[in-house]
Amino acid sequence: MEGIKGDNLLKDKKVAILGGGPGGLTLARLLQLKGAEVKVYERDFNKESRVQGAIVDLHFDSGLKVMTAAGLLDSFKNVYMRGADKYRIVNKEANIYLDETNDGKEDDFNNENFRPEIDRGVLRNLLIDALLPDTVVWDSHFLSMEQMNDSWELKFKNGTTAFADIVIGSDGHLSKVRPYVTDIQSLYSGTTIIQGEIENPESACPEMYNLVNNANLLAMDIGKTIAAQPMAGGGLTFYAASLYPENWTKNSSINFNNPDEVYAYLVDYYKKWNPVFFTLFKACKQFIVRPLNYFPIDQHWEAKSNVTLIGDAAHLMPPSGEGVNTAMLDAFDLSECLCNEEFNDLKTAIAAYENKMRSRAAVLAKEAIESIQDFASPSEQSIKELIEMFQS
Repeated sequence: MEGIKGDNLLKDKKVAILGGGPGGLTLARLLQLKGAEVKVYERDFNKESRVQGAIVDLHFDSGLKVMTAAGLLDSFKNVYMRGADKYRIVNKEANIYLDETNDGKEDDFNNENFRPEIDRGVLRNLLIDALLPDTVVWDSHFLSMEQMNDSWELKFKNGTTAFADIVIGSDGHLSKVRPYVTDIQSLYSGTTIIQGEIENPESACPEMYNLVNNANLLAMDIGKTIAAQPMAGGGLTFYAASLYPENWTKNSSINFNNPDEVYAYLVDYYKKWNPVFFTLFKACKQFIVRPLNYFPIDQHWEAKSNVTLIGDAAHLMPPSGEGVNTAMLDAFDLSECLCNEEFNDLKTAIAAYENKMRSRAAVLAKEAIESIQDFASPSEQSIKELIEMFQS
């Protein structure tokens, strides 16, 4: 990785990326390939301190394209989860509507419809291993920053400080960097999911483990859905989704820190479903409740000269399979703009990136908002259309 040359806008600049998720780490890799001086500040104590969550699929024209640009596609091919891109759709009785797990199709990275899955933790480690030593500064829970002439002084919960010429917020939908860019707040989508993870489903809920069969499982009935996905190491992640009033989490009498209370609620809510799904709830020892919010589709702000956002910090939207892919595209576009000698200054480069980012995100967010109700509260017609879409 060579140093910055010529009139590049990042020459002699220190770049701080707040948040060590896929978007932030991808940006660090791309900038280092261009010779930039980069640090990633991550709140986790180390990379083993917590499970990273569900699998993610990378798409031909976004995630996989960026992995190729980062020189990491071969590494990705060595660790992705073969077969996990297949789908199974079942009804509330666990009868199978559609099953791709035995379709006989081979993985083809040249097929634009192939969307290989990878465990989030594995993807994170792949990206970290591709960075220069000590790029990621662990145990760096960002609190605030203060403008110091043309630079920023960053302050962290552990009492440390750092200085950077450019700050990029990659710290998710609750971003603490976003207020330095815009005061636009998120809106509630009408959907809430209750999420759980099971480390040993093969023994804890074997019937459910076999029903998932290392695929993306969608169990759908009028008004509610359960989705389940494999995790690296044989685990499962699941999401129980439906429409709930805003602030339902706070206003309900459920103690979501008590697994027995959440289990009792879910069994009652899904009481007409096959009891095989109850074994999934019973095997879960900790639940997370997540109201799904989004930033307004038409959001706009004036570009700053030394701070910007990528990923959910910039354009939070309901889950649609595009989140990680869009964050990685953000990273690619921002790295290209910041290292483009055609721009006269950083503010112009950041403005060009943000205009492109917002335009793309607006289209994807509109699609996500329109489809989230069909996922969380499907009708007979939407279930039929979903099955026909997969069959085609």
